[in-house]
Amino acid sequence: MKAVIEPHVLQQKKTVALARWLLGKYLVRRLPDGREDARMILETEAYNGERDLACHARAGRTARTDVMYGPGGVWYVYLCYGIHEMLNLVVGPIDWPAAILIRGVVGAIGPGKVTKVLGIDRRLNRSPANESSGLWIEDRGVRVPAVLIERTPRIGVDYAGPIWSGKHWRFTFDPRGLPPPRSALPRRKSTADPRSTEAPERWEPVAPRPSRPTIQTEVRNARRRRLRGD
Repeated sequence: MKAVIEPHVLQQKKTVALARWLLGKYLVRRLPDGREDARMILETEAYNGERDLACHARAGRTARTDVMYGPGGVWYVYLCYGIHEMLNLVVGPIDWPAAILIRGVVGAIGPGKVTKVLGIDRRLNRSPANESSGLWIEDRGVRVPAVLIERTPRIGVDYAGPIWSGKHWRFTFDPRGLPPPRSALPRRKSTADPRSTEAPERWEPVAPRPSRPTIQTEVRNARRRRLRGD
């Protein structure tokens, strides 16, 4: 089962919860040759509003952050340190500047590695997170148990001060701990001889047999019959 995440799901003012919810979803990139590269999301970070001093929107609405003030469901891609392209998913309602940084997927841990391996750059900035842009997120039915999820402070945001840098808004998990999908579970082996033409044995309920009377019981019954004149 797979389904593209619809924009309305991402337009809630629940940035931190959405960052956690994205774990186990699939980031899908359409390649130039038409193939699709789908990778499970393993690590995210939440950035939530102008009050969040680690968020780009802490300085208000600017040419760069304007995209964050739109409705959730578009991509925010920017260049970090003049080297790494960083992929963020804008979330929340209009005028609520919030985004989720995609920090890791299967085969690429680190936000710069994610964009490099999937060929993502600033040309996707402001593009919708759907198939029309060639980059979208799918729900394929994977549910990550809470026990597998690790919450930590966000990485590289010491500039935000002790309160905001200490927020445990980074979420990550090891996919090796996931339970196997139903289709991957081994089937129960049959003990029946595959060469046999007989129908396999099946358990059937059997009525209990009455217990056989003892000799003492038979003697007592005989005495009773004589007294009754039987």
